[in-house]
Amino acid sequence: MAVKTNPVTVVEKNEGTKIEYEQNDTKLCFDDQLMINAAKFQKDWPVHVDVCMDSDRNLCTGVADGLYYVAQIDIPAIQKEIIEPKEEGGESTVNIIPLDMADVVLTLWSIDQLAPAVQ
Repeated sequence: MAVKTNPVTVVEKNEGTKIEYEQNDTKLCFDDQLMINAAKFQKDWPVHVDVCMDSDRNLCTGVADGLYYVAQIDIPAIQKEIIEPKEEGGESTVNIIPLDMADVVLTLWSIDQLAPAVQ
C-alpha cells in the first residue's frame, strides 16, 4: 500500500520548548524514545493518542502511566472507496485509501513547564 508522506499537521498548544520528533512516512518518533506508527493505529473511527512523560522523564502512551502531556496525536478514521463492478452481477470491491499524514494532527505541549495529564 502506497503511503502519502505529507508532513503531519502540527499545532502548538502553548509556548515553550517542544519535544523533538521526526516523521518517517507514517511513523512519528519522539525524542528517540517512543515511536507511533499512525497507520497501524488507524481504525474505522478517529483515534486519539496521548504521549506523556513520567516522573523519570520517560515517554509513554496514555495518561494512566504518564504524569505530563508532551504531545497528542489525532488520527482520522480509515477512508474506504467502493468500486462498483464493471459487469452486471459482479461484486463490488472496497479499497482502503492510504493514510495522508497531512490529515494527522500532532499537538505539541511545552516541556519547559509540563502540563499535568491528570487533574
